[in-house]
Amino acid sequence: MLTQPRPIRLKGRSFLALALTPELPFEDWLARLDDLAARSAGFFLRRPIVLDVGGLPIDRLQIRELVDQLGRRNVRIMGIEGAMPSLLGSDMPPAMSDGRPASDFEAPVAHEDDEAGTTEHVVPSDPQPAKATPSIVVTQPVRSGQSLFFPEGDVTIVGSVASGAEVVAGGSIHIYGTLRGRAMAGTTGNASARIFCRKLEAELIAIDGFYKTAEDMEPNLRGKAVQIWLEGDAIKAATLG
Repeated sequence: MLTQPRPIRLKGRSFLALALTPELPFEDWLARLDDLAARSAGFFLRRPIVLDVGGLPIDRLQIRELVDQLGRRNVRIMGIEGAMPSLLGSDMPPAMSDGRPASDFEAPVAHEDDEAGTTEHVVPSDPQPAKATPSIVVTQPVRSGQSLFFPEGDVTIVGSVASGAEVVAGGSIHIYGTLRGRAMAGTTGNASARIFCRKLEAELIAIDGFYKTAEDMEPNLRGKAVQIWLEGDAIKAATLG
């Protein structure tokens, strides 16, 4: 007697990934990437990366070479955005588009009385509207090796961010303590986001994809209470109070 097989459940997931947007000539862009990696050790380690080549006059061989060059730098590409699928071979990362919420759905189960040649289509259910959560407050320090991700909005930390730790927010970042690690605000395209901290000792700061490492920051701001914002393509900083 045959038993009805259980369907395989496929679950939708949404993950925060960093998007790398290479520029021509690639040799110069890779040199700048090497400089960032050298000044912020482990920045790309175990981090999902999407390669955005939209708008670039690039062919299949150039994409393959770029992915290989990044792989040699331990930058693992999970997908490629902005490229025609015909440019991506089976041994390349898959084509991707803008991430969207995805709901759970179940793969269909074949029935014994299905007619030959019949194809069953699975239509995902409509995603439920997400509850608005524009900000979070973290009452504990962010320790070395920890990562705090909140792409939905602002992050407030009542404590410090240790060296080797990172905070990634879709909105602004407020740190009521010392910022020694990495802080990346406005990661979902929010150029008006800001970073505030009581004491600046950061390894790296970034807003809307533009960044500065410790070596690039003004020496007179080290150890001070500061606010950091984006003005055009330049990161600006000033003391508070």
